[in-house]
Amino acid sequence: MNRLIALWRKETLALLRDRHGLAALFVMPVIFILVMTMALHDAFMPGAAIDVGYAIVDLDDTAHSQSLARRLNKTGSFRLADTVAQADTARQAIRDGRYALALVLPQGFGERLLAPAGADGQPTEPLTLMVDPTLNPALQLAFRNQTSAALGTLRADELTRKAGQLFGLPTTANAPERDWPDEIVSVAVQNDRSIRPPSSVQQNVPAWLVFAMFFVVIPISSILITERQQGTLQRLASMGLPFRLVLLGKLLPFFVVNQIQAGLMVGVGMFGVPLFGGEALVMPQGVGLLNWWLVAAAVSLAAVACALFVASVTRTTQQATIVGGVGNILMGAIGGIMVPKFMMPAAMQTLAEFSPMAWGLQGFHTVMLRHGDFAAILPDLLKLLACAAAALAAAIWLNHRHTA
Repeated sequence: MNRLIALWRKETLALLRDRHGLAALFVMPVIFILVMTMALHDAFMPGAAIDVGYAIVDLDDTAHSQSLARRLNKTGSFRLADTVAQADTARQAIRDGRYALALVLPQGFGERLLAPAGADGQPTEPLTLMVDPTLNPALQLAFRNQTSAALGTLRADELTRKAGQLFGLPTTANAPERDWPDEIVSVAVQNDRSIRPPSSVQQNVPAWLVFAMFFVVIPISSILITERQQGTLQRLASMGLPFRLVLLGKLLPFFVVNQIQAGLMVGVGMFGVPLFGGEALVMPQGVGLLNWWLVAAAVSLAAVACALFVASVTRTTQQATIVGGVGNILMGAIGGIMVPKFMMPAAMQTLAEFSPMAWGLQGFHTVMLRHGDFAAILPDLLKLLACAAAALAAAIWLNHRHTA
């Protein structure tokens, strides 16, 4: 035990002297959390305003075309930038970058409102949407859907008015435009209750926390490879100190570092993100907080063990930095860290199941979003612990092989 305490002290001193490594472990994830949380804020907020401008080209200039323009401006998330009289004017404005979309309402729009696509056998000129080719296709589709929704409510009101006239019901010539209620409400299903869907901060804080924990590969590999090159490991071996004890001596200090990271990242989510206009992170309470820490501990063990494996398989600090850094980026890319898993295609979501970072992120989400109990997070914990055991065993075997 005395030897183990001495190893812990040695590792702590070496870690404190590596200021660049500490900066990568603490400063980098804080920046990522703040930047990515604010950048993806609208993507996690249904109905949020989208800062993409559009123009209306009303060639019909009737009560129906004006009503459609008002409905789209009132209910849509896009920003009405201009109303122009000619399609060529709107086309040139899109080229100049003044707005990204232009909706052209053709002549005869109001007259043919209830005969879409030539339903009565006569041709109907469609609405034209002019688009900036650099605009995200998802935003193009969103604007088309909002236009279709506004057009549908306009047709519904017109049908109601005509039906009232047909059956002799009292109608008003200029009836006010009705606000149709939203008949679909999204809720997130949890174990004990249903609340609103997860926010950007609930995705990014645990995601970049997992990523930061795995970045201990940089300081660990630097320390271990330096000790190997300077003969420190050989001297310890000559004193009868087994290599597994050396690895255990490195495990606790970096485990503590990961827990400090966890506390710092949670603090940034709870108090830092709201300062920039984002939503504050809400942590679970009671047993839920204990389950959250169990996930953090399992992620830390897997991260430190993988870092020790990388340090054992590489021979120089440059090799370890490249292998560890690229490996972390790949695991983060396919594990839902950089791009949320639900935004991936089905094949990528299947591939994500093989990333240890995905296991950690899924465990955090189970506790934070679904209020899952210990049984719910147990599969992810077992995967992370199995990964840690396999990495440690491989590191010990590699060292014995190198010594032999």
